[in-house]
Amino acid sequence: MLVAFSVAPSGAPAGGKAADDASVHDAVAAAVRLVRESGLPNRTTSMFTEIEGDWDEVMAVVKRATDAVGRYGSRVSLVLKADIRPGYAGELDAKVQRLEEAIGDDEAYEGHS
Repeated sequence: MLVAFSVAPSGAPAGGKAADDASVHDAVAAAVRLVRESGLPNRTTSMFTEIEGDWDEVMAVVKRATDAVGRYGSRVSLVLKADIRPGYAGELDAKVQRLEEAIGDDEAYEGHS
């Protein structure tokens, strides 16, 4: 399965006070560090982290990442989108490659109009 997720803290952490700025980069860094340490194929963009593996592996990593972010605030927001396709692996890159090939085919087609 592929999962794209975004996790962010809000509110003051337990026993602490909220940061003076709205940046959540330290919390996100803690989450991404755990994803990378998992050994599962992953990619981080400006808004989401994608991870690939079986259901239990991926969800365990998402939970650990969410727990890590929870230390930075009194609540956590988690946005998650999953592509569950049993029997497929390597789709983190393969889906993008197929898209790029299709875009190339479209450009070649338009060039022959």
